[in-house]
Parts: sequence; structure tokens; C-alpha cells
Amino acid sequence: MLSVILPAYNEEKMIGKAAGTIGEILAKAGIPYEIIFVNDGSRDHTWEEIQKTAGEKAEVLGIRFSRNFGKEAAMMAGLAAASGDCCAVMDCDLQHPPQTLVEMYRLWEQGYEVVEGVKRSRGKESAAHRMSAGLFYKIISRAVKIDMSRASDFKLLDRKAVDAILSLPERNLFFRALSSWVGFKTASVEFDVQERTEGESKWSTWSLIQYAVKNIVAFSTVPMQCVTVAGVVVFVMAVILGIQSLIKYFSGHAVEGFTTVILLILIIGSIIMISLGIIGYYIAKIYEEVKGRPRYIIAEKTKKKEA
Repeated sequence: MLSVILPAYNEEKMIGKAAGTIGEILAKAGIPYEIIFVNDGSRDHTWEEIQKTAGEKAEVLGIRFSRNFGKEAAMMAGLAAASGDCCAVMDCDLQHPPQTLVEMYRLWEQGYEVVEGVKRSRGKESAAHRMSAGLFYKIISRAVKIDMSRASDFKLLDRKAVDAILSLPERNLFFRALSSWVGFKTASVEFDVQERTEGESKWSTWSLIQYAVKNIVAFSTVPMQCVTVAGVVVFVMAVILGIQSLIKYFSGHAVEGFTTVILLILIIGSIIMISLGIIGYYIAKIYEEVKGRPRYIIAEKTKKKEA
């Protein structure tokens, strides 16, 4: 059986449509399935729509968080609740084309344990969004030594891969990279990002920046290494300027003005403050991990409808 996990945040208009579209495609392909909606602290009527859909369809299960814990937590909760032999994760807004699930499932039947959905095109988005996304993927690709330029959360995992990810103890997870990190026999399927038919994107520029920073820190120590590189660069600059100052001093030419000194103080001070900020962010994440709080809290689940 295939378990399809759909994190949902303020997606009241898409619940019924997503369940109907996915269910129709999988049923037509003869694939046994269940659909798991995870309501991530929505402020609209998403949970009521999930309850309604679960009451109408025996294949639909709903999970409600006690508050908003984020998309990564919602995906992990869905994977933990899934009972299928393989699990697919996709967006509730159907920008990940449901038809691709059939192709992914057929590859799984051939023995592939991780089937990655890779973007052939990103759909319509602003130039600023496209540039910031490109920068993020360049950074994370170098950090994890995996090409993630076209990566997405749209993927199908064998039960072995799901269990491996669920066994990881850390609280700050980057699901998009973890599916590659766990290994296993992997295949990929290209897809075109679809346009939304209902509602609006819940990702603002600021939330995307926060998401990028959180995941880079969660999966890589590259920012910490950047602190070291910045320190080395500043040290080299200091040595060069020091030698220059000594040469001028012994040749009888005193350094004039305070411009150079002020600029050096500002540059070094800025690098120190930025470095402390990066280190502080890592310490904050260590603090969160040490506390060992759960990734999410489930407030309610829908009851299974008899088929």
C-alpha cells in the first residue's frame, strides 16, 4: 500500500480537491493507498475540511497539531502515522502533480527504495524568489556534497528508508536532504511545478529566508567554517597593514589620519559581530537539541471510517 502524506497549513480550499484528485488517479492505476493530511496549526477551517473528507472517504486520515510546528514536523508526523509499504510526501496545493505518483510507485515496484521528484521547471515565480532559491540551493549543495539545485519535498520512500529517517534523534531536520543522506537504491522522476488552482502561497520572502537559514544550520557546519575563513582573511590583512606601518615608521613617514584605523575597526568589529551571531545560532540549535522536546504535539486524529 502507498501512503501519501500531505502537510496542510491554511489549505481549507484544497483538502477535498486534493483527496479527490489523488484518490481518483491512484484508484485508476490500481494502486492501494491511504491519504494522510497533517494540519499544521492552520488558522482557517482546514481541520474541519479534513474531518469532513475523512468522514466521507475510508482512505483518508487526518492529524491535527496543537499549534504550528512547521512543514518538516508535519512531514515527520505523517511518516510516523503511515502504515503503507512505501510513503510519498507531496504538497497539499497540488503543485506537485499527482500523476507523477504512479510513475514513482512503478519505480518502487522495480526495486528502487528512494524515488526523488526533481523539478524540470519551477513554474511562475518572481525574479527575486528565483534568485534567492538559486543561492540557497548552491549553498546547501556545497554543504552536503549533493546536487540539490532541482530538489523538492516531493518523493517516495520505501518503508526501510522511512524507518531510517524516523530513527534519527535530532529535532531540527532537513527532510529534502535527508532522503539523499540515508542512501538506499535511488531513482529520480522529473516534474513541472503546477500552478495553484485555489488559495495563495503561504511562503513569504522572510519565511523562505528563515527556512533556508534553519536548514543550512541543521544540515551543515559550513557557516561556522566561514567564520574561520573570515578570521584568516582579516589576520592576513592585519599582517600586511602591520608590515606597511612598520616600514613607514622606520623610514620616517608616520601614518597620517585616522581613516585607516577607523575602517579597520569597523571591518573587524563587523566580522566579529557576524561571527558571534553565527556561533550563537548554532549554540541555540544545540540548546534545542539538548532539551529533547518532541518535534510536534498531536492534539487530535480523525477516526477511521469503515470501508
